[in-house]
Amino acid sequence: MERFAIPFPSRIHRIGELATDVWWSWQPGARQLFRRLDLAAWRSTAHNPARMLRTIGAETLQRAADDAEFVRMYDAAISGLDAARHPDQSWWKSEGPELGTKVIAYFSAEFALHQSLPIYAGGLGVLAGDHCKEASDLGVPLVGIGFMYPQGYFHQRVSTDGWQQEHYERINWADAPIETAITPDGKPCITAVPLGDRTVLAAVWRVRVGHVRLYLLDTDLEENAPWDRELSARLYGGDRETRIQQEVILGIGGVRVLRAMGLEPAVWHLNEGHAAFVVLQRIREHIEQGLSFDDALDMVRRSTVFTTHTPVPAGHDAFPYHLVEKHLAGCWGDLGQHRARFLALGEHDSGHGSMFNMTALAMRAAGGINAVSELHGHVTREMWQGMWPDRPVDAVPVQAITNGVHVPTWVAANVRELLAAHLGEDWIRRVDDPATWQRFDAIPDAELWRVRLTLRDALFAWIRERARQRWTIERVAPPRVVTHGAMLDPDALTIGYARRFAQYKRPELIFHDVERLARLLNAPGRPVQIVFAGKAHPADDPAKHHLQRVFRRALDPLFGGRVAFIDDYDLHVAHLLVQGCDVWLNNPRKPLEASGTSGMKAALNGVPHLSIGDGWWAEGYTGDNGWLIEGGADANNHEAADNADADALYTLLERDVVPAFYDRDQAGVPAAWMRVVREAMRTNLPRFSTARMLKEYVRRLYAPAAGR
Repeated sequence: MERFAIPFPSRIHRIGELATDVWWSWQPGARQLFRRLDLAAWRSTAHNPARMLRTIGAETLQRAADDAEFVRMYDAAISGLDAARHPDQSWWKSEGPELGTKVIAYFSAEFALHQSLPIYAGGLGVLAGDHCKEASDLGVPLVGIGFMYPQGYFHQRVSTDGWQQEHYERINWADAPIETAITPDGKPCITAVPLGDRTVLAAVWRVRVGHVRLYLLDTDLEENAPWDRELSARLYGGDRETRIQQEVILGIGGVRVLRAMGLEPAVWHLNEGHAAFVVLQRIREHIEQGLSFDDALDMVRRSTVFTTHTPVPAGHDAFPYHLVEKHLAGCWGDLGQHRARFLALGEHDSGHGSMFNMTALAMRAAGGINAVSELHGHVTREMWQGMWPDRPVDAVPVQAITNGVHVPTWVAANVRELLAAHLGEDWIRRVDDPATWQRFDAIPDAELWRVRLTLRDALFAWIRERARQRWTIERVAPPRVVTHGAMLDPDALTIGYARRFAQYKRPELIFHDVERLARLLNAPGRPVQIVFAGKAHPADDPAKHHLQRVFRRALDPLFGGRVAFIDDYDLHVAHLLVQGCDVWLNNPRKPLEASGTSGMKAALNGVPHLSIGDGWWAEGYTGDNGWLIEGGADANNHEAADNADADALYTLLERDVVPAFYDRDQAGVPAAWMRVVREAMRTNLPRFSTARMLKEYVRRLYAPAAGR
């Protein structure tokens, strides 16, 4: 793949290599390097240095090579990149298990690393991307396996009547941080996957993430039939039949890719059930080496770990047996005589008859299983207890490792600099150590408040510019510009609600009593405003109707322009919102939120959480680091629960949140508000980081699996 037409000056000849390793994206020095190179190009390419280097001229590059400060920054960035790829000292080497160079294979249907590689839909992908980034930081020898979706996930536009419209756009390979994966014998990696009565070829792309490698399968090859070329076209596109074919390619093809690349993982981590067909391929390999089915399954189970991410039944892929038989027809090999035993591993009846369930398959074939929060662990043990009928719920072998977020990725530059000044330059390396935060309370309120004001200003400047572009460039009608935030007040208390739209997340709860909400939003001298963002799954019409109604609320004169909907939510928009809002709202129907991580990202930037006690907030809330919505009604009575939770939400806003934000001292600092901000940061940063999370995975899942 020809990427850069202009040769780089010899003094900065590795700048293209830096631009195509996602490591740069969480390194302040590397980001500043590209900003300094050409700020206008940096902004116009949405912070995509690979694309940026293809658009700027030779004169700009030569001028940079002659700039002593730029060269100094370049040398520092390249030195950091080399150290990240080949760490002499790392947490893994000093405290990790004695696995040497053996790798951990991490399978996921999506990875969110940067907006320049849009192969993610939401929380699962963001978690997977953060997992990979932290593995690089800690020196963990992790290799990711996923899909390279040529059309990625959809771009969202909202029609004049508020209906979500999905637009797919083919990714320009030259603009994405990818390269062809090369096998040890020097050839492009292409693997053959048996699928039904045919064989499908998958090309393999490599993404560099510092110390971590990510291999992505792509069926868009001329050798494949047109319908097979489309299998990997879109993330979560198509019907159930498309989904099972994708999962066969991910699981069986993913194992074959690792073999082709000469890798022998010590641990196989299945991130959600989409990748569970890894089990079939590995059992087949062991049987072909002479093991019995039971011994082969035991070998697989010893080295497999599985993470489940949702208590929502629809989130667990299940297929009719005839589809499984159809698409696995060519996959059995010597395992064929044990086909019935393998199919029994996936047998599960969730109330609609027995089907082949990918989560059940993964659970029965894993030696270590985890949920993603303490509450989710309890819910998961209850949900799947039927698979261990001889055990009480508390003895079901599902442990909990609560999610975290990659702090270097999600912390605002201003916050990072403030904490470096008071906690030490290396505070991020010590983020999960409670001792790091002993000096946090010494940071003056005024300094922290100034940082918060700067981040709020950045958000509103971006919202105004985006609304202007919608009007002047895209010719959006002026009334609709209101929905994009044109009338938002940069001084008003701003609530953020940004996540995937789904019924159980109750995106319309805050509109339960519109008159009461209107009084809150338009209170003289103490206004409140709400910024919504998020996509509904293309096949989820109920969620699209929720989105439509929220969009229409933004046009309702009753709310005076104090409700906005930001379309096409992606990683870039997420950064701005979790850093620039004042409060982060989350009101799912308990206990259907497995963990959630957006509130963690907000809290680490000084944006307190206002949430139902579900997911991570059930263990994160301390009483003074945010607010807990407690309606107290029977959760099984949805109408009563919605009434009670909405009333509790309004009461918290009226009694606690709004007064704390607007009561200022003589210097204009809201002292009561800053106490909550400070506690949100001090309590959540060390507990809900991927540094803490990944170390738990290593100690509680990876090391035991390798030891087995």
